[in-house]
Amino acid sequence: MAEEKCSHLWEMVNVASGLAVMKKCFRCINVSTCFTFHNKAPLESCHEGEHFWNFMESEPSFHFDLECIKCGALVKFDELVGLMMCTGCDQKCEVDILRRKLEPEHTRVYIVLGCRPIDERRQLSQEKMSILQDYFSQHCKSIESKIKIVSHEMVRNFESCYATVIENMEMLFAVPSKDAHC
Repeated sequence: MAEEKCSHLWEMVNVASGLAVMKKCFRCINVSTCFTFHNKAPLESCHEGEHFWNFMESEPSFHFDLECIKCGALVKFDELVGLMMCTGCDQKCEVDILRRKLEPEHTRVYIVLGCRPIDERRQLSQEKMSILQDYFSQHCKSIESKIKIVSHEMVRNFESCYATVIENMEMLFAVPSKDAHC
């Protein structure tokens, strides 16, 4: 007899606060992003392969995994640096174009900030992106808005993006005021 597929009901587990950190290599000008479980920014420069990373900035963020409360499946999100809510800072950016398209449906667009440089670090798989979308969809049923999850690879110019970094779980599902842009 074939196993029945679980219709997952996800909950956040292993929640921890920390920082989303941005560094820049003075040699190649690439930007690096990572999550640190410390609440103190790593201000010292570091060497990694051909890169010489210098601290640029950090924002409070949090890390989490998702676990199905029905079957116990655990999905780890080690590739996730943080979540950011699009604020509409660049009308030519694919993310803002999508945000404006979904705005009449009261949908906020969250950017999954992964580890950068993109071509050197493991990124969230499409399967994990879908699981995140499922998680947000199941929680948005009780509020007046929806959330759409997109990859940071859609951001036109990451260095000039003014998306709001989500600092904690309470910010995830806070309903924006009717006058707010997002």
